[in-house]
Amino acid sequence: MAVAAALSDATSDYLSRLESERGLSPHTVEAYRRDLDQFVEFCRRQDIRSIDEVTRRLYRRYMANLNSRGYAPRSAARKASAVRAFFEDALRRDLVATNPARGVAQPKRPQSLPKALPAQPLADLLDAIAGDDPADLRDRALVEMLYATGMRVSELAGLRVRDIGESAFVRVVGKGDKERVVPLSRQARKAVTEWLDDGRVAFAKSDSGDALWLGARGGPLDARGIRRVVRRRLGTFPHALRHSFATHMLEGGADLRSVQELLGHVDLATTQLYTSVTRRHLKATYDRSHPRA
Repeated sequence: MAVAAALSDATSDYLSRLESERGLSPHTVEAYRRDLDQFVEFCRRQDIRSIDEVTRRLYRRYMANLNSRGYAPRSAARKASAVRAFFEDALRRDLVATNPARGVAQPKRPQSLPKALPAQPLADLLDAIAGDDPADLRDRALVEMLYATGMRVSELAGLRVRDIGESAFVRVVGKGDKERVVPLSRQARKAVTEWLDDGRVAFAKSDSGDALWLGARGGPLDARGIRRVVRRRLGTFPHALRHSFATHMLEGGADLRSVQELLGHVDLATTQLYTSVTRRHLKATYDRSHPRA
C-alpha cells in the first residue's frame, strides 16, 4: 500500500540518496535537482502537493507543457527521464502504487554522432607538447593519458598517485564508484613517469595529498583545470579525446565489447554510437580503394 508523502519532501530525499548511495557527482545530482524542481513547481500550480496525487494524465500534461514552452527534444527527454526515474524509485519504496510515467511515450533524443579528431593531426598535437618544466611535463602526461585510456575528465581528475602502479595499467573509478582497469600506452606511461619523477615533486606541498594532478600552487587539479589544459594545448575539450580513443580503437580493429569495457559504459548501445562513425570511415576507405567504387 502506498504511503502518502509530500512531493517536495520525496524529491529531496531521493536526491540525497542519489549522492550518498549511488555515488553520483554533485554536478549530476544538481542537474537532477533542477529537473525535478521544475516538475514539482508544475505540480504545485496544478494544486498537487502529495506524491500519490500525481497521475498519468498529469504527467502527460507536464510533457505537453514542456513541448509548448519550446524545449528541445534532448532537454525534454532528459527532464522526462529524471521524473520517470524518481517515480520508479518511489514505487520501489512504496510511496506510490504505480509509476505515472511508465508506458507514456517519451520524447525521442536526436542521435548525435561522436566527433573524433583525425588520428595523425592529433598525434602531431600530442608530440608538440615539449619542454621539461613541471607544467609541460604535467600537461603532456595528462593529455597522453586521456587519449590512451578514453577516461572521462571526472575520472582523470579523481586519480591518485597510488592508482598508477608498476604495471602498464591504471585503476579508474567511474560512475557509481565502479572500478575498471585500463591499459596505458607506452607514450602515456613514459609521460606519467616523467611527471611523477620530475614534475609533480616540484609542485607538491606538504598539504598536497596524493592527487595525481597538481596545479602550480600545489593544490589538486580539478576537472575545470583539466579542461583548461586540454583547451590550451589541443584547442578542444577532454571529451573529444574520449571520442577519439573509442573511434580510433574501433577503426583499428578492436571489438565493440572491449571498447565498452574500456570506456566504462554500462549499456552496449551507448558504445554502438561509435559504429556509425567507423562505418563512415570504412565507406570512405572503400570509395578510395575499390577500382569500381
